Amino acid sequence: MCIRDRYKVFIDGHIGTTGLLIQSRLEKRSDIELLTVAEVDRKAVRVKKEIMSSADVVILCLPDDAARESFKNGADSTRFIDASSAHRVDPRWVYGLPELKHGQRQAIRDAHRVTNPGCWATGFITLIAPLISEGILSKESRLTSNGVSGYSGGGKGLIDRYETRRLSHPAELWHCRPYSLGLTHKHIPEMVFYSELNVEPIFQPSVGHYHHGMLVSVPLFSEQLNKRSRSMDDIYRCLNQRYQTESCITVHHPNDETTLDKGFIDPQKNNKTNKLDIYIFGRKDQILLISVLDNLGKGASGAAVQNLNLMLGLPELSGL
Repeated sequence: MCIRDRYKVFIDGHIGTTGLLIQSRLEKRSDIELLTVAEVDRKAVRVKKEIMSSADVVILCLPDDAARESFKNGADSTRFIDASSAHRVDPRWVYGLPELKHGQRQAIRDAHRVTNPGCWATGFITLIAPLISEGILSKESRLTSNGVSGYSGGGKGLIDRYETRRLSHPAELWHCRPYSLGLTHKHIPEMVFYSELNVEPIFQPSVGHYHHGMLVSVPLFSEQLNKRSRSMDDIYRCLNQRYQTESCITVHHPNDETTLDKGFIDPQKNNKTNKLDIYIFGRKDQILLISVLDNLGKGASGAAVQNLNLMLGLPELSGL
């Protein structure tokens, strides 16, 4: 795409949590013109088709089924970013995690269809994919993962429930509640696919009584690792080598507590940023990997803006 002074972007679903945040990041920029549809025409297919045809990029911030339907309204030349999970493992779409592997950033630049990663998947994949790629972990590894996220990850319905609870029962907040207890979370397919695992991990997330921010953890026994690479230092070298040139990802030295709060990791430490921190803790035989990110930032709206910048040939971190 040739470099221009201003690009047209249409956010389909701008009234949702992710859509509103993307809009707030873009509306202040002089190089982006946001196209809008009048509320009365929001579901008018003809009007949306006209808007999409004039946009340089369309960003879908809709439920999965609605995203699939909206995508059908685009012309063959329309470029899309889909923030839903509808196309996450569709081989016709490029996965929007520039840090995934060598060549991924260029693939996003060249793509007509980019699928934004899930927040949980982003935290998991950044920890595990390099270890699989370098042979430190086997593709047959049977992994478990846990995490906690703010309630904004559940969209408007869950936000309303938690904020109503805060007002009605301030002394009885839902501090940490596990969910997806059937072990079928919708981010698992992309965790497996882009980490190149052959076995689904047991993934058990929780929701905390705060708005946004998350952490994802993966515990390992050293015996799960390649016999030549069984230490925390080996894992650090692998992850640091992979991410040392990445502006959005920081890999901390093993057992580094200098940025912690008296031994506690704050899942909200990267709120309102596009940053992701990786921690490595443990002892000789047991290792704990942790990633910390904003589920609404690097896990959603920030990632979408990062991908948009790449697709338009703009500085990658503009507006971030």
